[in-house]
Amino acid sequence: MLSPANNRLLTDLPGKDREQLLAKCETIELNFAEVLYRPEELIRYVYFPTGSLISLMRPINNSASLEVKLIGNEGMLGITLILGVDVTPFHALVHGKGPALRMTASAFLHELEQSPALQQELKRYLYVSMSQLAQTTACTRYHVVEARLARWLLMTHDRAHSNHFHVTHELMAHMLGVRRVGITKAANSLLKQKLISYRRGDITILDRAGLEAASCECYRVDKDIYERILG
Repeated sequence: MLSPANNRLLTDLPGKDREQLLAKCETIELNFAEVLYRPEELIRYVYFPTGSLISLMRPINNSASLEVKLIGNEGMLGITLILGVDVTPFHALVHGKGPALRMTASAFLHELEQSPALQQELKRYLYVSMSQLAQTTACTRYHVVEARLARWLLMTHDRAHSNHFHVTHELMAHMLGVRRVGITKAANSLLKQKLISYRRGDITILDRAGLEAASCECYRVDKDIYERILG
């Protein structure tokens, strides 16, 4: 398990600010497919993943949804609180089980008020999140499924801290908002290129550089914006 403080937003804080915030957090284990937020619900907790993955899903017509952001130990869930908005527009679903730090919304707002460094860090993270959401929108509209799948696998790989993770074709289709047959075709292409292996939902990244080459430029754009603003 990762260190309780091993969230990039928190490790970048000055020591005193970080310790004060961590004192208000509890370490919990998030379970696969656990629902953390539902759209328009009151935000009761914020989460700082340290070894888990959270997908933000946007419902469409009450019958489908699309992943708009993936959060790992580079980010947090509950960022709208810094805007004075205490409800969430997204469905937040645990995509990868593992540890996270959790604190109540009221405790978070108190620490935010006390720490200018935390305010600055999270305002920058909000800007990065807005930029990445816009990039995902453009990617969904203009890029082919294979390139989008390669991007999504790279994003998951970055946050899973492992070359191996579990995800089914059905879940990938759900996340990318495409039919399962489209995911199967794209995944088979990546298999034939020996970029990944896939068996009964278990994926192994075999060729990271090759997968980056197969991805659209959106993956690199997302990485660059994070490093430029928060790195």
